[in-house]
Amino acid sequence: MNKFHYNPSKPKTVVFADAAIAREGASELNMFDPSNPDIGLFDIIDGELIALAGSEMLIFKYSSDTNFDDLYDEHRGKVMYYKPQHVFGHYDPRPIEENLAEFGIELTNDQIFTFNKTNVELALGRQAIPGDVIKPKFQNTYYEIYEVQEDSFEAYGVFHLTCSAKILRDVEGFLGNQFI
Repeated sequence: MNKFHYNPSKPKTVVFADAAIAREGASELNMFDPSNPDIGLFDIIDGELIALAGSEMLIFKYSSDTNFDDLYDEHRGKVMYYKPQHVFGHYDPRPIEENLAEFGIELTNDQIFTFNKTNVELALGRQAIPGDVIKPKFQNTYYEIYEVQEDSFEAYGVFHLTCSAKILRDVEGFLGNQFI
């Protein structure tokens, strides 16, 4: 008689963590409870840090209308802007470089601005969009936003807006004399 007893073999099953969480709903693996009002705490702290360490800027809201020419990617008429809103953000101020190229002088000073998404939405009533104009408070240079990206840390609830902008020429023609 055989004195060794073996358990019968069982098929191995693999359960991925995402599938287990989806099946069980809330589990111990969730770091934050989305129904908790403190989920926006890190976003509020981020907004305060940008307000303390950032630069004050003016954002002129772009008012879009149907007078935009898609072929030339520009407006046919004069663009109207609203009264500027005060926001705080980060950017790296650089001197203006005017490079002499084979076809004339080129301005190659694109600037990247970082804002707290919640603060910009509260100030403007919407998210920043391409066409908005940014003026740093201490610098007499206007920048037109041409690209907006969301930079997010979804686990913490912190969202940044990263705006790429180029120097705006002929500011009087765009903004008029009421804001300059």
